[in-house]
This record gives sequence, structure tokens and C-alpha cells, in this order.
Amino acid sequence: MKQTLYSSRSNLYIGFHGCDQSVVDLVLNGGTLKPSINSYDWLGHGMYFWENNQQRAMEFAIEASKRKSSSIKNPAVIGAVIDLGYCLDLTDAACIYELRQSYKALLNVFKAAGKDLPLNKAIGKKGDLLLRERDCAVIEFEHTINETARVKSFDSVRGAFIEGKKLYPNSGIYEKNHIQICVRNPNCIKGYFLPRIKDEKYSNPE
Repeated sequence: MKQTLYSSRSNLYIGFHGCDQSVVDLVLNGGTLKPSINSYDWLGHGMYFWENNQQRAMEFAIEASKRKSSSIKNPAVIGAVIDLGYCLDLTDAACIYELRQSYKALLNVFKAAGKDLPLNKAIGKKGDLLLRERDCAVIEFEHTINETARVKSFDSVRGAFIEGKKLYPNSGIYEKNHIQICVRNPNCIKGYFLPRIKDEKYSNPE
């Protein structure tokens, strides 16, 4: 992707990662999060954070802990201060256009091989497409194109998602709407922290 004057995100972001308490303990004692490399990852491979959304991170960890195969037994949340760096930001028109071009290129590759692109799928009767194999494949192909062309690799990927049930009848807002950050470059993470509880004797700084 051709860089512009505004390709890098200069601000620091707060992200929250839902996981097992053992992961929180490991990271706070000098360890690091392992990148997710599932074929269905929503924003491709990397370390995932809910942007400024501690509650959603905990809800995710609790939901995951209910699955028999889950590694999360004791749901917890760890916070991170993140510099997005050179970001494939899917709330940005130029990045969305770029990803569409990558989709078309990947589609041609699959057609030439006589194969079908993977599909995004729901789990059970849920309407949300929680298994994002097509999106993951397209985003990872975008990274491959960059690497092949020897242009700057993306440090992170960011996307806004509509998820869950409608908040109220005829609503365009859904109960699990959120923004996710996928960190590909570990140096984007400037530090981890244990989320604090607000001291009610004081107001939040403005």
C-alpha cells in the first residue's frame, strides 16, 4: 500500500485483552502475549485488543471460559498502551479500498488454482459471522503483497465491527459493537498494565 502523510497513527491507544489469569501474571512478570494465528482471526494474525473497552474484554474471557476446549479457566483482563504505527485501519477509506484490491487479487489466485475462497461463517444458530476465514485470508494476503513488493509492513490492523442483537427495536446500533486492534509488531506495545478501579473520591481527569 502506498503511504500517505497520514498513514501512521500518531496517538497512543488503550487496549484490553481478555485471557486467563495465568496469562496476566506471566505478562506482568516480563512475559508477552502470544500472537493469534487462527485461520478465522477477524483482522489476521497478531495480538488482539479491544480498543478502550475493558468490559467487552472481560465478557469475551467469560464467554470463552464456558467452552470445554478453552484455555481460559479463570477469566481476567490485561491492559496495554499501544502505538498503532503504520496501521491498516479499516475505518479509513484508503485502507478499505486497498483491501478490496487485495481481495480481487486473491480471488484470481484461487480461481487459477481451481479452488474457492474460504467463507466467513456463523457458529451454530448465531447470526454473527464469528469465524472470519475469508477476511483473515484477504488481510494476510495484503501483508504478503506488501512483503513481496518490499514495501513497509503494517505494524497493526484496526477495524470496527457490528456484532450482537439490536440494542432496541429498529435500531442501527448493536449490543456488541466494538473496535478491535490487532498488533503485528510487538514494539507497538509500549507497556502492559493491570486495570485499576476508579477512586470514587475523585473525578476523572478531563
